[in-house]
Amino acid sequence: MKLVVVESPAKAKTIEKYLGSGYKVLASYGHVRDLPPKDGSVDPDNGFAMLWDNYPDKAKQLKAIADEAKKADGLILATDPDREGEAISWHVQEVLANKKALPKNVSRVTFNAITKQAVTDAMAHPRELDHDLIDAYRARRALDYLVGFTLSPVLWRKLPGAKSAGRVQSVALRLIVERDREIEAFRAQEYWSVTAKMEHKGQGFDARLVRYNGEKLDKMALGMEGSAEEARAAVEAGHFSVDSVETKPVTRNPQPPFTTSTLQQEAARKLGFSASHTMRIAQNLYEDGAITYMRTDGVQMDHSAISAARGAIANRYDAGYLPDKPRVYQTKAKNAQEAHEAIRPTDFGKDKVGSGDHAKLYDLIYKRALASQMASARMERTTVDLLDGTGQIGLRATGQVVKFPGFLALYEEGIDDKDDENGALLPAMDKGDVPAKKSVEKMQHFTQPPPRYSEASLVKRLEELGIGRPSTYASTIQVLKDRSYVRVEKNRFFAEESGRLLTAFLERFFERYVAYDFTAGLEDQLDEISAGDANWQRVLEAFWRDFKPKTAEVMEQKPSDITAELDKFLAPYLFPEREDGTDPRICPKCGTGKLALRGGRFGAFVACSNYPECKFTRKFAQPGGADGMTSDGPEVLGKHPETGEDISRKSGRFGPYVEMGEGKEAARASIPKDIPSDDFGLDWAVKLLSLPRTIGTHPESGEPVTASIGRYGPYLAHQGKYARLQSTAEVFETGMNAAVVKLAEAANGNGRSRNGGSREPLKTLGNHPRTEAEIKLMEGRYGNYVTDGTTNATLPKTIAPDQLTLEEAAQLIDERAAKGPAKGKAKKKAPAKKAPAKKAAPKKKAK
Repeated sequence: MKLVVVESPAKAKTIEKYLGSGYKVLASYGHVRDLPPKDGSVDPDNGFAMLWDNYPDKAKQLKAIADEAKKADGLILATDPDREGEAISWHVQEVLANKKALPKNVSRVTFNAITKQAVTDAMAHPRELDHDLIDAYRARRALDYLVGFTLSPVLWRKLPGAKSAGRVQSVALRLIVERDREIEAFRAQEYWSVTAKMEHKGQGFDARLVRYNGEKLDKMALGMEGSAEEARAAVEAGHFSVDSVETKPVTRNPQPPFTTSTLQQEAARKLGFSASHTMRIAQNLYEDGAITYMRTDGVQMDHSAISAARGAIANRYDAGYLPDKPRVYQTKAKNAQEAHEAIRPTDFGKDKVGSGDHAKLYDLIYKRALASQMASARMERTTVDLLDGTGQIGLRATGQVVKFPGFLALYEEGIDDKDDENGALLPAMDKGDVPAKKSVEKMQHFTQPPPRYSEASLVKRLEELGIGRPSTYASTIQVLKDRSYVRVEKNRFFAEESGRLLTAFLERFFERYVAYDFTAGLEDQLDEISAGDANWQRVLEAFWRDFKPKTAEVMEQKPSDITAELDKFLAPYLFPEREDGTDPRICPKCGTGKLALRGGRFGAFVACSNYPECKFTRKFAQPGGADGMTSDGPEVLGKHPETGEDISRKSGRFGPYVEMGEGKEAARASIPKDIPSDDFGLDWAVKLLSLPRTIGTHPESGEPVTASIGRYGPYLAHQGKYARLQSTAEVFETGMNAAVVKLAEAANGNGRSRNGGSREPLKTLGNHPRTEAEIKLMEGRYGNYVTDGTTNATLPKTIAPDQLTLEEAAQLIDERAAKGPAKGKAKKKAPAKKAPAKKAAPKKKAK
């Protein structure tokens, strides 16, 4: 018997089915050990030796692997085909060696898709562990550890409120903070445009003013309403004819199949998925054998996959949609060793897989991969120039016509920020034609700041700069959210105060280590290690030689000195020059004190030098503004409609809150994070201060049911029992009927019994179309399953329970029944009853 080790139990189950008897497949459940979070886990003075600790929660799994390994003829390490997968295999091998359970024959296999063909082919071509990839993993892990465990103590002591810093996360944070700064420094400029509504042969179109007084008109030329009105009147009075018609053929080629980063970007644009959600769903699809491996920099597809895709195109469309030759895409990955095949379906005959989010993501992957082998789209772009009789005023109309859709019939890539005026259709016109002028309008515009980063655009920018690896972007972004360095509103990133301050600190004292080119250069060195072109210890030595003294130097400085340096560094942002030339640091409250950055127990803030006589303060992240106007402490939102008392918005240790009244008698309420800052005002403040809200009297108990917001979020309460609500809005919208249902569900553990099973079916799907047995959807201890009363079949992760159909359930049950009883499920004989113990004979009394 040979032991095969993979990462996930789902993968193990599928592969064991493909391999059959003679193989035992076990899952490691991901990484089995890591560097313990304490000093000394990496020893720079001893060749960067690392101390690894097994994860406590993996003890049971490691024991199972070790027990099987002792009996096995050989060990096959079949973890994922990337740097992390290679590292997991190495860890498993090391753990087994330490336990003296490592078989003599050890091999490594990789496959890009979990299909029978891919798995059996891989088993026929084993190799040894790739120690270059393992060295690159060790270097990356040591770098992240050294940065985190050397820099974090500096932050805790010198920058109150900061939680941690990371090699890649801090650079990603800097991108978000710099974009915030650009937006805040942006000053909108007014400009106007003039557009004529025209018509020719019954078809209307727009023509914009591009020439005025004989000169070409640029975007900002009409800066005032007065000049725009003069131009509008001139167009109104003019008589225009077509001066030229220029038509150009345009060809658009399809995009290559998805890589990790392009999948994250497109799923964010089209489906609204976060990077972490995209990767989680893709992992499920991969483990179910629906798609190829989802962590890849490569855009190429296997020749057999290309042939299958071309066959699917031929079946779906006519011959014109299939190019004469297959399209071949070349990867741009710097390290070809890690440039695996692109993300694609394993079977182009399946255009649908799963349900819910799984179905949506599979559809995206399927269409992108199929479109990559389709014919180019052919379009015709037309530009029509019109001149008045004097030749001094010119209008232009542009349009685009799709002559042959090609791949666009199936798929078109999303765009982050659209700015396209070429999509309009134009009537056929020739030189000399005189279209009718229906009306002329002038429109006011303002220049727009650069857009805030979305997950898609942030991932794209990180990849452009060569920072981090696409497979780590999801976890990097998640850390920024978890640390509250950023918040997300309407799918856009906003830097929080703590994130701004941390970035400023790192830019001032560790500029090199948050520089984009330096971080990208480290990634290049890690790629060189994995390609076998660099020594991992030398790369670490070069980094540590400069980094360690720098952290020691900053650690020796006093916190007050750090704050003073940050005050200077941030002066242009915190105290911008005023238009009237007055000192931007003059306190707006007392008029004599000077404003400066101060460090507090819970972070930095701006305060007056006349403290405690003058208690003016301002948030760190609230700039002075171009005119020097500042906010004097709390923001008064308005008066309570019933009491007439002022309600103020303040910021405290645990975040923003609202307050009404003073001292111990004051009413306070925290502002929940799910209320967008742009929407928050007096109405919301009054609502929050009114909590708890009494919904009504429970129809059975006669006791009140209330809704409120507590330490763990919004909830319902009744007779000391609670039910969780999903959002702040539900606190004010939930009615009695819904409240009674939620409280009942909570009392029943949401339908779960104590052993984790469901008391009642989640859904009765109907009778099996072949056996007539009633099929039910149940919730079990290990997930949802379907049953006909005889056979239970686990519901795959790719099928959403609420979208499961009767036929899908029947098919799952049939497939499970065909496999026979599960291993280890044979009915055990009842243990033989032990004969009652014989009573000992009473001892004779001594005479």
